[in-house]
Amino acid sequence: MSTPRAALRRAATVTALTAASVLAAAGAASAHVTVHPESYAKGATDGVLTFRVPNEEDTASTTKVEVVLPTDHPVLGVLVTPQAGWTAKVTTAKLKNPVKTDDGTITEAASEITWTGGKIGPGQYQDFDVAFGQLPEDTDQLTFKTLQTYSDGKVVRWIEVPQNGGDEPENPAPTLKLTAADDAAASAAPAAKSGSAKATTASADASDSTARGLGIAGLVVGALGLAAAAFTFVRTRGARS
Repeated sequence: MSTPRAALRRAATVTALTAASVLAAAGAASAHVTVHPESYAKGATDGVLTFRVPNEEDTASTTKVEVVLPTDHPVLGVLVTPQAGWTAKVTTAKLKNPVKTDDGTITEAASEITWTGGKIGPGQYQDFDVAFGQLPEDTDQLTFKTLQTYSDGKVVRWIEVPQNGGDEPENPAPTLKLTAADDAAASAAPAAKSGSAKATTASADASDSTARGLGIAGLVVGALGLAAAAFTFVRTRGARS
């Protein structure tokens, strides 16, 4: 016959497993390449974009990251921040539609940035900072298609464009929203720099709203399960007394 303590242990075990599975799903939902901040004002100048690259493999390290910059709506004045162990190569391309600025007409811009030579281990992520001189004014968003190469040869293509009102794609491309220049609330400040070139062990993307929601759900499930187990224990003891 089951004792109250055994029933409590079983309930606690089930609760822990349920919460763990929910939290694991939260981690999986957040493990994709993202750009920070999530939005900037159209035409913003002298800012920083941070590309956060998590490693979602258990036995391989990320050894190469390629970020494609749009040239139909170019990002002007691109500069990369040195990262210890990583070599950055910036590729430029001629613009089909030159951009007129106060300093003259721009005929070419960065079209791709490739980082190689470093390593992002399992359970880690790396932030890659890119400074810009000016963002475009004639679009509502910028999509940065990204290729992530692992040490075992696997290549993950983060190239799917999220659609407004639709489900998030399996491999979404990092997307930056561009808001009206006078919408100060929607224009986020540049992401803070990490100050360290080493890959940091942490959640792949703590800002992912889905991950936060799932994490909170896991904690709620855990709390309810433990409460139910405690109630069962007390009720059984009362019945035996």
